[in-house]
Amino acid sequence: MSSRKMFFRMITASLMRRRSRMLVALLAIAVGATILSGLVTIYIEVPRQMGAEFRNYGANMIFMASSNDAVFDSAAVEEGLKYIKQDQVVGVSPYRYETIRIHEQPVVAAGTDIEQVRTTSPYWMIEGEWPAASGDILVGQDIAESLGLKTGDVINVMSSTEENEGDEDLLNLGLDMKITGIMETGGKEENYVYMSMEDLETLCGEGEFDVAELSISAPADELDSYVEKINEGYPDIMARLVKRVTQSESTVLGKLQALIFLVTAVVLVLTMICVATTMTAVVAERRKEIGLRKALGASDGSIIKEFMGEGLLLGGIGGIAGSVLGFLFAHFVSVRVFASTIVFQPLLLPVTVIVSVLITGLACLVPVKNATDVDPALVLKGE
Repeated sequence: MSSRKMFFRMITASLMRRRSRMLVALLAIAVGATILSGLVTIYIEVPRQMGAEFRNYGANMIFMASSNDAVFDSAAVEEGLKYIKQDQVVGVSPYRYETIRIHEQPVVAAGTDIEQVRTTSPYWMIEGEWPAASGDILVGQDIAESLGLKTGDVINVMSSTEENEGDEDLLNLGLDMKITGIMETGGKEENYVYMSMEDLETLCGEGEFDVAELSISAPADELDSYVEKINEGYPDIMARLVKRVTQSESTVLGKLQALIFLVTAVVLVLTMICVATTMTAVVAERRKEIGLRKALGASDGSIIKEFMGEGLLLGGIGGIAGSVLGFLFAHFVSVRVFASTIVFQPLLLPVTVIVSVLITGLACLVPVKNATDVDPALVLKGE
C-alpha cells in the first residue's frame, strides 16, 4: 500500500472514530459553504434580476436632437442604437408631440410606437385596452376627466398645429378615432393622448421626433459608456440617462451587494470559530495519543500533516455539499423574490471548495499548534 493511501486511510479512520464531533465541524463547514455559494450566486444574478425589475419603472436612456439644425428621425435613432449591444435593448419608443383638437379643445397628442411603449413603460395602468390598430387612441386620465371621455367613445380629432395654420386641407382634416383605453400613471403622461405615429402624420403631416425613450438592460457604468460613445460618435443625437432610474438602480444594487458581502464574511468567520473549537476539543481528547506518538519518535511535521489532513478533508467535503445546497438556496430565493430561475455557475464549485478548504485550514492552525506543543513527559506521567 502506498504512503498516500495509508495516510488517507489513517485520517478517515481518525474522523470516523470521532464522528459526533466531526459531524458538527462538517455541518458548520457545509453551512458556511452553502451561504458562500448561495450569496455569491445571488451577487452575480442580482444585477440582472434587479435590472429587469427596474425596467418596469420606465426607460433609463433618452435620445434628443443635439441642436435645432440636427435631423432627428428614425434613421438617427437607428444610428444611435448601433453603439449599444442589441441584446441589451429592451425597447425603443420614439415620441412626436403635436397640438390637436378634441371637441374644439386643444390637446397635446403624442405619436409613438404603441408596441414599444408597452416595453419601455410597463408601469402604465390602462383601463380598457392598448391601441392595436389605426384609428385607436389612448387618453390620459386628466384629459378624459376634463373632456368627459370614456373607453369606447368615438371622437373626432383635428389638427391644430401652427405649421398647418395656412393649410386649409390639414386644418379641416379630421379623423374619427376610438378610445380603447384610459391611461393612469400619476404623472404628466395623464395630460396627453397617445396614438400611432402614422395617425399623427395623417393629422399633422410628416415631422421629426421630439424624443426617443430607450430601455437598456445594462449596469450603470456601461450605460455611462454608451452615452459617451453616442455623444462623441454621432453629433446629431444627444443621449442622456434618466437619473431617477439609473441612480436608484445603482444605489439599491450597491447596498444589496454590500449586505451580501457582509453576511458572507460574518458566516465564514463563524464557521472558522466553530471548526477551530471542534478541532481544539479533538486535540485535547488526543493529548495522550499525541504524547505517545512523540515519545515513539513521531515528528511535529507528521502530527501537523495528520491534523491538517483531517481538517482539509472536512473542508473539501463540506465545500462540495455547500456548493450544491448553495445553488438550491439561491434558486429558491430567486424564484420567491424575483419569480425567475437562475443558471448554475460551474466555476462556483471549485471556488467554494477552495475557499472552504482555506477557511478550514486557517481554523486548524491554532489547534495544530497546540498539538505540537504537547509534552510527552507530562501527558504520559504515571502511565
